Amino acid sequence: MSIFSEFREFIARGNVIDLAVGVIVGAAFNDIVKSLVDQVVMPPIGLLLSGVDFSHLEFVLKPDNPITKANELVAIQYGAFLNTMIKFTIVAWVVFLIVKGVNAVRRKDAEKPAAPPAPTAQEALLIEIRDLLKSQGAAKP
Repeated sequence: MSIFSEFREFIARGNVIDLAVGVIVGAAFNDIVKSLVDQVVMPPIGLLLSGVDFSHLEFVLKPDNPITKANELVAIQYGAFLNTMIKFTIVAWVVFLIVKGVNAVRRKDAEKPAAPPAPTAQEALLIEIRDLLKSQGAAKP
């Protein structure tokens, strides 16, 4: 078996395709959450904080040197970190809700009683004999 046929067999498995779809959808979801945080959630919070752009909040450890015109700025960018934490919280909340929904569906399916199994050939024959005997007994006065 060549390596290409093994690879084709590996890719054709359902789990790999499901994983690929999950990664692609997850990447798109990441863009949606980034836009939600940066363009919807953070502007009102910045407005409440006197118009501060949250993503540019930083604690400067070493400022730029205007004389040498070199980028020597060293800063702790805690605003960007806070944005990332909010994004993580939103993603974690959505994943929690999805898992909760899936678990509810699974519980609902587990609660449904299983249909009684069909009688075996022997049982069906015995039922038929019983019904015949009952009908003969009912026919006699």
